[in-house]
Order: sequence, then structure tokens, then C-alpha cells
Amino acid sequence: MIESISAVTLATHDMRLAVRFYRMLGFELLYGGDDAAFSSFRAGSNFINLIAQPSERQWSWWGRLIFYVSDVDALYSRLVGAGCSPDAAPRDAEWGERFFHLTDPDGHELSFARPLRS
Repeated sequence: MIESISAVTLATHDMRLAVRFYRMLGFELLYGGDDAAFSSFRAGSNFINLIAQPSERQWSWWGRLIFYVSDVDALYSRLVGAGCSPDAAPRDAEWGERFFHLTDPDGHELSFARPLRS
């Protein structure tokens, strides 16, 4: 029986740029860094990893990784203030979450959400 997801690993062509991006988002770097072939960040009780890939290795859209955060609007404002360009402003969705999407430097789509309270 599957119990949980421990980590998600995303490919990057530029580890330095990717590490800076994920640190700017607020993820805690646990292993690796700018010049590493593999880096790992804390995502709550789980992990998000980055693995360096050569420029000739290409990928197309693969899906979306969704993170729950304590305050969607505060994170959005902080990211915009840091120069990020999220895909759209936060909004309330019909499925009961407030969210916004952001694309990382390698084209991976990230969503930051919080369940709406009744």
C-alpha cells in the first residue's frame, strides 16, 4: 500500500538559476547548491529535488506540482515584489481552493494553494 509521496524530482538545465528560484520561493536548501548535479529542498514534511540535465535533453509539459501554503496572497505579493511574474493573480476556485500558478525557469508548472474555509 502506498503511504505518501516523499519527494518529487524536477530536471533543470541551469542548477544555479533553479536553486536561486526555489530559494526565493522560500524552500529550504538541504543538500547540493548552485554547482551541484543534484539539490534537495524541504517542502513541508516532504522534499523537492532538482537534477541537472544536459542542454540537449529536452522535455515538454509534464503536469503541475501543487503546494499548500499558509497564505496564498502574501506569497503572491512577496514573489511579485521579488520580480517574479506568476501566470495570474490568486483566485478562488470552484473546487474550494484559493490558488495561483507560476512557471519555474525550466518550464515546470507550480501551483500554490490553500483550501477555502466555509
